[in-house]
Amino acid sequence: KSCQTVGISTAEAAIQSHTSRDASVQTDQSEDAAQDLQQEVQVDYASLLLFLRRVEDAVIKELNKNWKSRAFDGFEVNWTDQNETVLCLHTLSYPEAQDQTLQVTSVSWNATGSVVACSYGRLDGGDWSTEKSYVCTWNLDRRGLNPQRPDLVVDVPSSVMCLAFHPSRPSLIAGGLFSGELVVWDTSRTEDPVIWRTGMTDDTHTDPVYQINWLPDAKHRNRSQLLSVSTDGKILVWREERDGQLALAEGFALVAQQIPRSAQLKKLVWGEAAVGVTTLSFSHFDPRVFVVGVEGGYSLKCSTAAERLALHRTGSSVPLRAPAELAFSPHAGPVYSVSCSPFHRQVLNLFLSCGTDGQVHLHSMLQTQPLLSLQLSKKYLFCVRWSPVRPLLFAAASGEGKEFGEVHLFDFEKSSQKPAVTIRQAAGECPVYCLEFNTKQTGLLAAGDAAGTVKVWQLSSDFTEQGPREMTHLEQLASEVMD
Repeated sequence: KSCQTVGISTAEAAIQSHTSRDASVQTDQSEDAAQDLQQEVQVDYASLLLFLRRVEDAVIKELNKNWKSRAFDGFEVNWTDQNETVLCLHTLSYPEAQDQTLQVTSVSWNATGSVVACSYGRLDGGDWSTEKSYVCTWNLDRRGLNPQRPDLVVDVPSSVMCLAFHPSRPSLIAGGLFSGELVVWDTSRTEDPVIWRTGMTDDTHTDPVYQINWLPDAKHRNRSQLLSVSTDGKILVWREERDGQLALAEGFALVAQQIPRSAQLKKLVWGEAAVGVTTLSFSHFDPRVFVVGVEGGYSLKCSTAAERLALHRTGSSVPLRAPAELAFSPHAGPVYSVSCSPFHRQVLNLFLSCGTDGQVHLHSMLQTQPLLSLQLSKKYLFCVRWSPVRPLLFAAASGEGKEFGEVHLFDFEKSSQKPAVTIRQAAGECPVYCLEFNTKQTGLLAAGDAAGTVKVWQLSSDFTEQGPREMTHLEQLASEVMD
């Protein structure tokens, strides 16, 4: 991307004349010239009009030709400078949460891409269900940004395990709590930001909520629904009520004996108890299809269109259905994160999964065995996210032990075996628990860690600009392995 000429030889030489003479010359002001400058410029408007009439047809013909031309189809102007490094733009933290040694459990970007939020809690075990925690937001476009003073701090009586900004309403953010509750805050209301909550009822999750998603409400266009998953094995869909309550609209439950297994997986022993759900990702092509990761190490293909009732489920205000359609070849430990690709053709239907075995599996929903298994880390992988702009790029968060908490950027275009870049986010025993790409400002990636900090990384242009054949490359990669 750069070029340089060969070295240029130079030499200096001094020259001096034998004789010299000074001379001064000054012109006399011409009265005629001064008068010419003061006179107003004369324009022959009649001739100008004749000229414009004469060329009008030719100019319109050329403009129409250019307007219909397809010479520049697919060309996009890039007005931004080419950035060749990955830089840390901001290190955000809330000192009071750090004083309590709380960890960043989740990060989320709002609908405009300018505000990042994080939740505080604990992911390292222990009885801390009653410990106070926080949700914090920072507007990165604000001139007076203070990285240690959030724009908004919401006190929460229970640890917040997951966050999700509303996809189109920038001030709404939903959270799932350790207590099993769901809460929705309006960040434009500083006095009392809570606008909806589930409360503690028979419908509420009995285990911590590990992921929350906004869904469109099919019956009410202006409303949204919330989907939550928990290690109690339930996947619940909630609707807004007028009195500030979230009511259960429909629900699903995973029970081991109702999960279809292929011939390759039937030899594995399954318990008969509920299957704890840790993560979920919806297909970008069929809104009814989603993938979940479970504590047993499996990824499961599920459908909201399932009609079969789940076994051994009582006490719910709505009948819970069994959504699982297929189990994929497992990881060697719990699955912590899954991410469906937003790019591939529907015939491939790709997704990524990661977990405690330090591996990332690339799967097609059409077969149980992974297309690729990548050993990215000797430690736990806590989160994996497909890039919103690069079909061959994904990010993974790792770090468990006495080494660095890291963010791996993996680019299939450069290698199918090792990361293109590994970013050291935090030193010591400090895992990176969560990360999210910014879908509006695509050069930004936020990552939260066990030290209570959120780092916002500026990605290089290599990681934000799609190559001309990336889609074809991804399809070839998947097809070769499937064949």
